[in-house]
Amino acid sequence: MRYETFCAEETFAIGKRLGERAAAGQIYTLTGDLGVGKTVFTQGFAAGLSVAEPVNSPTFTVVQVYDTGRLPLYHFDAYRIGDVTEMDEIGYEDYFFGDGVCLIEWADLIREIIPAGASAVTIEKEPARGADYRRITIEGAEL
Repeated sequence: MRYETFCAEETFAIGKRLGERAAAGQIYTLTGDLGVGKTVFTQGFAAGLSVAEPVNSPTFTVVQVYDTGRLPLYHFDAYRIGDVTEMDEIGYEDYFFGDGVCLIEWADLIREIIPAGASAVTIEKEPARGADYRRITIEGAEL
């Protein structure tokens, strides 16, 4: 499915709707250029899970665990992963196959370990349509 948003609040709302429907064991990949709105989308996703704490990009920690919602949210940021073996060092399989939901920013950098069946979210800008315009494509999940 494709969605268009014209402000950060609409991007947040799409993420929230997806989070409301998320189930334990699901993995969502999240790709898009820097500054495209991945963190805003993730904040909406977390709100859909009723996560009570502030959600930020875990760029320097690779994974941030939020366990105040209806399901644990395992929020990964693979931007700084130099080699996929670094994911072994943090025990990614415990998260991927745990009792929560995984949302993985920059998942294309670790695609070889992403399980089959993961849902994919791609966020794109199109400057000609306005500075706040985003095209959000969701594959493998319904809103």
